Amino acid sequence: MNEAIKIEHLFHTYHTGKISTDAINDMTLSVPKGQIFGFLGPNGAGKTTTIKYLLGIFKPKRGTVAVLGGSPSEVEARQKMGYMPENAEYYKYLTPRELLRMYGGVCGLGGTELEKRIDMLLGTVDLIKESDRILKTFSKGMKQRVSFAQSLINDPDLLILDEPTGGLDPVSRKRMRESLLALKREGKTIFFSSHELSEVELISDSIAIVNRGRLLAEGKVSDIVTLKGEKQSLENYFLEIIEEAA
Repeated sequence: MNEAIKIEHLFHTYHTGKISTDAINDMTLSVPKGQIFGFLGPNGAGKTTTIKYLLGIFKPKRGTVAVLGGSPSEVEARQKMGYMPENAEYYKYLTPRELLRMYGGVCGLGGTELEKRIDMLLGTVDLIKESDRILKTFSKGMKQRVSFAQSLINDPDLLILDEPTGGLDPVSRKRMRESLLALKREGKTIFFSSHELSEVELISDSIAIVNRGRLLAEGKVSDIVTLKGEKQSLENYFLEIIEEAA
């Protein structure tokens, strides 16, 4: 199977009293292995709900979801996935090294192998000097970098990132882009949601745009930013298609 993610005719409705809201409305989406895939939409579009299905937090009642050829709720699939939440709340009195050691243990890693991986990941996110400071003293951007390292602790085949560049300064964003492109070269699949459309355009192979639970557009970035032979920005395309669907 050449697909890292396959969603078919997925529905999800939230019920609040007598009010029902469609968070996902007949979504069908596929992500080939080895791609960087941007998942875009305004607030309330259904992005985080979709991610919860990919992580196995929600189980489909209508439609199907598969990751790496299996169900997201299966241990075999989860062992090959890494996840970075939009707002990570970790134990604030742990250090980055202690936190990564804990998550490595959860993933069945230990000993010298784990310690070498922790050192490598702390270097990747430029936190070697801060590796023994407690997280309580970290800025939002520094916590984001710790969260990114945590998502990589098990060397996943599929990486799911929810707003990974939020709170990062320009230098850290550049490092994040370089890290994601390096992971792609290793054959990893990266699925990420973001409001930073310029960042998405720089590194994504393909994108999907959703709004009010519906998939509005999907395709290669190179095709989307070229309309009738003329280049446009991804931001302009995004705004146009959201306004058309309103």
